[in-house]
Amino acid sequence: MKNLLLFLMLVPCFYLSQMKTGTFSDLEDDMKREPRPTIIHVYADWCAVCKIEKHKLNKDREILSQINDHFYLISFEAEKTKEKIRFQGREFGYLSNGDSGIHELALALSKNKQQPVYPLWIFLDKNQNLMYYHEGILEPKAMKQKLLEISAL
Repeated sequence: MKNLLLFLMLVPCFYLSQMKTGTFSDLEDDMKREPRPTIIHVYADWCAVCKIEKHKLNKDREILSQINDHFYLISFEAEKTKEKIRFQGREFGYLSNGDSGIHELALALSKNKQQPVYPLWIFLDKNQNLMYYHEGILEPKAMKQKLLEISAL
């Protein structure tokens, strides 16, 4: 009984310490209801740097709070997401290459059209205009600075 009570008390803490993520399909409706800047995080499951970065960012409560309160966040697994995605008036699909492949949207968002660099961060303003583009690890200090700059607009 004591263990169950402790577990139930800790569940909300785990929930609150995560970045809230949405989907591309929800973004259009969300923007109509409440326009906010958007962050698109493009990653791959096999990317060790992506996992390290996610761990660092999820530990920083200031970043979590800033993102959850003022931004829409879309985490996009570029090589496993196979459904069609509609984004900014265009439809993107999955490009299969045997047992692997990549989503067209990942290529469209990336400056490197052959193979995106992971992790990839794209920050859009309330009007979905590009504000910041970053390939590779984004350290918490730099992330905080960008969040403050963009949310101040």
